[in-house]
Amino acid sequence: MTSKLSYIDSGQGTPLVFLHGFCGSKDYWQDLLPLLESKRRVIALDLRGHGDTEPNGKDYQIEDLAEDVHQLIEELGLTDFYLFGHSLGGYITLTYADTYPDKLAGFSLIHSTAFPDDEKGKEGRVQAVQSIKENGIKSFVEGLVPKLFADKDNADVERAIQIGLNTSASGAVGALGAMRSRKDRNDVLKHAKVPVLLLAGEKDEVISSEKTFSVHGPMINEVTLKESGHMGMFEETEKLAEAILAFTE
Repeated sequence: MTSKLSYIDSGQGTPLVFLHGFCGSKDYWQDLLPLLESKRRVIALDLRGHGDTEPNGKDYQIEDLAEDVHQLIEELGLTDFYLFGHSLGGYITLTYADTYPDKLAGFSLIHSTAFPDDEKGKEGRVQAVQSIKENGIKSFVEGLVPKLFADKDNADVERAIQIGLNTSASGAVGALGAMRSRKDRNDVLKHAKVPVLLLAGEKDEVISSEKTFSVHGPMINEVTLKESGHMGMFEETEKLAEAILAFTE
């Protein structure tokens, strides 16, 4: 069963749809969207169990999250749009591109990867679920978010924590399970018929540049944000906006 997603929709022109990362929300993009909406239509949504979207069960797959997005895309009547996914949102973006390639004008992974979790990563998901169940979402988010930034003293760390606190415990647990069981989708990048933007943070301690830039080819555009960790939309907002505008020209 799909979830009805909360979203914001502004600007005009070519539609760009933004999917946030784990324990994020549409508010992750609040600095970025004003830099785009004079030239593009921008749509940012809350994944199930995040932000203003209700959780819908605890056991689901990345494919279910992609179907949530597809339902909204259909409601909005979008075709030939660009899909941008940050981290978890990137896994959903790849799944959407795999399932509905004809809908897209292009897609982008922002601090994300086409690789599945390795065994260490899978074990980390299990430990995260245990932490949430034992200590609650507040403690978990406060521990998670500083690790996402290159500069742990960045004023935006606290803002990202406050956004993360709007994640429901069941939404976080469901997303962890979906990420743990996702499959390798490097073939989606290899066989892409539309332009792809792979964007990495040079100081990202969560997903390395090597894991983001896993496939090279004529359809693949690679951009590195030199001063960013895992949160380029906060850390280098203007450079990210420039890369997105150039990519969607």
